[in-house]
Amino acid sequence: MSPFFYPSMKDNFSTQSQAYAAFRPTYPPELAAEIAALAPEQSLAWDCATGNGQMAVLLADHFAQVVATDISAKQLALATPKDNIEYREELAHQSSLEDQSVDAVVIAQAIHWFDFDAFYAEVRRVVRPDGIIVAIGYPLLTVDDPTIDAHLQHYYTAVMGKYWDPERRHLDEDYRTIPFPFERIEMQPYSMDYQWDTDTFIGYLETWSALQHYRKAEQRDPIPEMLRLLQKDWPEAGTVTVTFRLITLAGMV
Repeated sequence: MSPFFYPSMKDNFSTQSQAYAAFRPTYPPELAAEIAALAPEQSLAWDCATGNGQMAVLLADHFAQVVATDISAKQLALATPKDNIEYREELAHQSSLEDQSVDAVVIAQAIHWFDFDAFYAEVRRVVRPDGIIVAIGYPLLTVDDPTIDAHLQHYYTAVMGKYWDPERRHLDEDYRTIPFPFERIEMQPYSMDYQWDTDTFIGYLETWSALQHYRKAEQRDPIPEMLRLLQKDWPEAGTVTVTFRLITLAGMV
């Protein structure tokens, strides 16, 4: 057991950490550049709930040092090493960062899992005056092929629906329902487009936390049926364009 284990923290991604590293979308480099430009200095960024370090490696191009934390040792074991990134297995609301040492706190696809009050107290402790906090998320992807998109929507709501954790609703609601007691900063809109074949599409679905809950509760795997539907209706071109629209919730601490 990790010394940082805390029973109210959910770790929904250690089981599928390999798939997460392989199939989760990466973030636009321009997003990290904008975060750095908004920060008062570029000395230290905290990538909280880093997972396998996707955002940390981008921040490392703009900050002298990045501390990247996560509760999942399995995720951290797959993180990309870089000279100016230090990975630490820590809780979001109990970091080992020094008081007023951080220029920018970044949380990518994770803040909806947090104890908001406890985390924000930690943010206020570690962030220097005029430092910033940026929460990033992406709701359900969209597909340019209407038939494949319809299969995805049905799978998300009808098949996986009751197996999503309650916190998932914050993404469905574009983070509008997350309390955010900071002076808001508007950021540029971002999205991520990819060309996916069926293997990549299914690989991404394998990363869903709801799928792990479904398998445990139902003692069966819904993936083969979803794959059959996709293969039946997959376009002859061999790939579809999928789009992840990014949500940004940014503020001055």
